[in-house]
Amino acid sequence: MFAGLRQQKQQANADGDGSYRHGNRHFIELQAIIKNYQTPAGDFPALKGIDFAVDKGEFVAVIGKSGSGKSTLINMITGIDRPTSGRVLIGDTDLADLREGALAPWRGKNIGIVFQFFQLLPTIRIIDNVMLPMDFCDTYRGRARKERALHLLDQVGIAEHAYKLPSEVSGGQQQRVAIARALANDPLLLVADEPTGNLDSKTANEIFDLFEVLIDQGTTMIMVTHDQDLAKRVSRTIVLADGRIIDEYLADAFPLLHEDLLLYAMEKLETLHYAPGEAILQEGDAPEHFYLITKGHVEVLVKDLRGNDVTAAILGPGQYFGEIELLRGGSNRATLIASPAGEVELAALDGDVFAELLGENGEVRDRFTQIVEERLDENQANRAGDA
Repeated sequence: MFAGLRQQKQQANADGDGSYRHGNRHFIELQAIIKNYQTPAGDFPALKGIDFAVDKGEFVAVIGKSGSGKSTLINMITGIDRPTSGRVLIGDTDLADLREGALAPWRGKNIGIVFQFFQLLPTIRIIDNVMLPMDFCDTYRGRARKERALHLLDQVGIAEHAYKLPSEVSGGQQQRVAIARALANDPLLLVADEPTGNLDSKTANEIFDLFEVLIDQGTTMIMVTHDQDLAKRVSRTIVLADGRIIDEYLADAFPLLHEDLLLYAMEKLETLHYAPGEAILQEGDAPEHFYLITKGHVEVLVKDLRGNDVTAAILGPGQYFGEIELLRGGSNRATLIASPAGEVELAALDGDVFAELLGENGEVRDRFTQIVEERLDENQANRAGDA
């Protein structure tokens, strides 16, 4: 039912070398974004040096507690608000270059926004709500506006209600109208702020299915949500806490850890770089760190029964190592090297900090203990298999 929701439209790439006009290599880049609000008690920092990038076609969820800065982050991306410092780059546009009078037309043509409370005008018909962005941006003329509005309403499964008022349909149907309106000018970026927050679980899943169809058709989407189950269905999840983005690989490695502890761990991370083929850990050495791979690939070498090195595994971005020795004690059980194919970047957490984090949460320790047992069994099988 949802086929053909958007036309195929490509963002210009002025340089032709994978970068955009302002040097950004990602479709969306937020660079060192700080946002302070003035209050009677002084400046309140809502965002504290945010670096954030999204590529075309990604479906990114932003999660975090109330007051973490989620809505402020969305306002930076959409140009609804401006940062105190830092740059917001979307495609070939630096939002700082747009004066106030130019921001709204730019936003209307390039970004579709879906709100939690629908934000439909209650006194005009559903079809007129969908045509409003086209009227404002003058993107379609005459009969074409009506035809496009009906087409979009048909694609979201609500065309039969086109001539009703918003109050005459259900909440889920109003959200479908809001999605059709957001797509009116065929934007490359769709932003949804808690789009399922006022819907029952069945309707929320239907709306999310619709979002997934849009992604399959080339739309880039950023969704703020509190729903952890929905967040698991996106291509990437960003955790925001106290105005800062928690390292996504760290959050994935410690999914049960409280946000305060994740922030603490993030502050303790040390970035390390290794040349292709360079040794990272040597079998027999004393363990010192827990390592997260943030770039490149790492080869895990173990000795077979003849004493020959055998590649037990190749680890990539988001995977980690070092937890076995830190949990079980003893020296390193394997040698790890940077893949000869390219440079490796690691985020290293001191062993004492790793132990501290596990000591704060029994569930986290139990999870890592299970992972350690599985990896030890896998390593043993690799040794025996190459005997």
